[in-house]
Amino acid sequence: MQWVLKLPFFVILMGLGALAMLLPASHAAVVEDFTTMRVFFYGFILFSVLTLLIGLTTSGYAPSNIARSQLTGLLAAFTVLPIMFAVPFYEAVQTTTFLNAWFEMVSSFTTTGASVYDSLGRLTPSQHLWRSTVGWLGGLLVWVTAVSIFAPMNLGGFEVRATAAIGKGATGTFNQIGAIADPSERMVRFTMALTPVYMGLTLTLWIGLMILGEMPYVALAHAMAVLSTSGITPVGGLYYAASGFLGEALVFVFFVFALSRLTFSRGVSGEHHRTFWRDPEFVTATVLIGLVTAVLFLRHFAFAPADLAPASVSQMLAAIWGALFTVTSFLTTTGFESRFWDRATDWSLLSTPGLFLIGLALIGGGVATTAGGVKLLRIYALFRHLEREQERLLSPSSVGGGGREARRIRKQGAYISWIFFMLFALSLTAVMLLLSLTGVQFETSMVLSVAALSTTGPLAVVAAESPISYAGLPDAAKMILAGAMVLGRLETLAIIALFNPEIWRR
Repeated sequence: MQWVLKLPFFVILMGLGALAMLLPASHAAVVEDFTTMRVFFYGFILFSVLTLLIGLTTSGYAPSNIARSQLTGLLAAFTVLPIMFAVPFYEAVQTTTFLNAWFEMVSSFTTTGASVYDSLGRLTPSQHLWRSTVGWLGGLLVWVTAVSIFAPMNLGGFEVRATAAIGKGATGTFNQIGAIADPSERMVRFTMALTPVYMGLTLTLWIGLMILGEMPYVALAHAMAVLSTSGITPVGGLYYAASGFLGEALVFVFFVFALSRLTFSRGVSGEHHRTFWRDPEFVTATVLIGLVTAVLFLRHFAFAPADLAPASVSQMLAAIWGALFTVTSFLTTTGFESRFWDRATDWSLLSTPGLFLIGLALIGGGVATTAGGVKLLRIYALFRHLEREQERLLSPSSVGGGGREARRIRKQGAYISWIFFMLFALSLTAVMLLLSLTGVQFETSMVLSVAALSTTGPLAVVAAESPISYAGLPDAAKMILAGAMVLGRLETLAIIALFNPEIWRR
């Protein structure tokens, strides 16, 4: 076992990806989809042998900088592994191009959930299960690498509380860990600590959805989609799920794991002293969800036609729940739409502006969670800085309180958050420009760019004025969006950190 752990990070991920092909192969055997079964089983054999050969070749490799090796391995994972995932998927579907299969796997592995297969019946249940499995593996990879790679390097949102430079060493609660532990040993420890939690939560949600009446494989796909925030579904989302309202309520509870890392990693990341209910990310998310839900509901009373019949209590409750669930879903970048979302507009004849959902997806969820976007902690830092600046305008001689950490978040944290926000905006502009050069219209390119960079693929269907089909995009646009998904998953600062001279210095 020790020799396996000494292999390069990318090779280990290849082996795990090959092993995962047994799940759709087994499911296909049960449902008697023998073509899909053979393709994925042969894929398991092929890539297991390939992984073994590469492992033997690189078994003696000792990188001079393990942190740099892990960061480059993570970049390679999101760019190269989807090619491996696409090979059996392409052979199993048969009626698709390899580019579409690759795009589907990039979208799944980055937990974006954008699909080029508009007709869900085009894929067999086992092929849908492979999409969900790849998305689930991508979510697990984000959980592990966030605390084992990004946190010690002050990346991925951890830079807001950091005291050292971005991309250099561990700080804060990670000082001792960074000083005494080898980066590869730290990754193994966090993998062993977080994987059972991730699997246990998925299993709990899967069983819960089945108890509420959902089909087993659909329940598993939705459980994987919620925990990984990929939003991948074989039946068109929870709108068509057999679990009904109770299923939505159960899924809503599990959204909390994408709002704050303290819900699943307390004690793992060294933050024993933090209280969940006073966590700034959870508080910020609660305020945002409450405000947006209230605005979406109360606007009906202000702008509904005067001659419209008054709504019943059941209609108003359905409208509140539809807004609450959908707002939370897009804030976590999952992208599931409530079955009551349409009822939020039916009784007052007011459509819901897609910009609400686009803005929520841009904000995103918590640091070190599977959610994408700018992240709640950065928004909190910017808000605290704005609050302090307003105090100084009213009372120039006032002294800001809150302790050393609060002062650091208001100053250095807000500064780096603003830099990241500008980098995100520049990335968004660049992707929109590149998409426009391929012939995509401006409004469409804006929605698609936000969906890719925030890893919220369902935005194209729900938030646009009319649903956008990924299948109808030019091939060049699909490649650009795939690159944007990888950039949104890894974040711009992580890519920039690879160009830091310090990380390449021996």
